[in-house]
Amino acid sequence: MTTSAPALALTIAGSEATGGAGAQADLKTFQELGVFGIVNLTCIVSFDPKDNWNHRFVPVDQQVIADQLEATTAAYGPASGAPVTLEAVKIGMLGSPATITTVEAALKSAAFRHVVLDPVLICKGQEPGHALDTDQALKAQILPLATFVTPNHFEAESLSGLTINNVADLEAAARRIHEISGAAVLAKGGVRLEGDDAVDVFFDGQTLEILAAPKIGEVAVSGAGCTLAAAVTAELAKGASPLEAARTAKAFVTAGIKHRVASGAPFTALWQGGAGA
Repeated sequence: MTTSAPALALTIAGSEATGGAGAQADLKTFQELGVFGIVNLTCIVSFDPKDNWNHRFVPVDQQVIADQLEATTAAYGPASGAPVTLEAVKIGMLGSPATITTVEAALKSAAFRHVVLDPVLICKGQEPGHALDTDQALKAQILPLATFVTPNHFEAESLSGLTINNVADLEAAARRIHEISGAAVLAKGGVRLEGDDAVDVFFDGQTLEILAAPKIGEVAVSGAGCTLAAAVTAELAKGASPLEAARTAKAFVTAGIKHRVASGAPFTALWQGGAGA
């Protein structure tokens, strides 16, 4: 008996110690959606319970990041000769201009078909000047390489330059980010917009679709953004269209929020197994 090989998906992201977000969330999402997941780590992030749960951010050495990317693309990349090649990659937290430059070079060299950017623009607790430098580098070097972008409310405002107070504003921001990047956009309103529904807007230059689901609480859940982008990546890896990937990812995240996990931290975490619960 023979079985077909699974699709492959790579996440270039940070480790998040509590398991609710980052590379841990990405790998769980890939597995739940039937994709062989690969992680190349960019940083190690933990929360400091003695300092208002701010991030403790430790970057991975640039050579180590480059080595991971080299090994991954040699084994599975488009030019690897592997029976099933890696065509979909998710970009999560990069954390520094140096890491952005390292990842930019790898993306250009590998020429992945799908590059899903979760534009993490702020690491809570980072020095403001450093965060600003990272934001600017991400917009200048990684955003132009993306084929799909999944900004949250704050990130959509930052990328578009628009203030988002309602769904119409979110639609305008999605259009603007597509205009800037050329990528398909899934702009997330989440719980931050008024109303009974958590609303996201998809726009790819032709199709605009509002994806809505009833809100589950009024507070954002850890890992929702990471999981959404990872689910999009997994679905693209399996051959879905961008709109199909967005719809599946929305449903997957909604189920994960419904079955979220509580802890001693002042936030809850999405459970990637929620769809099967």
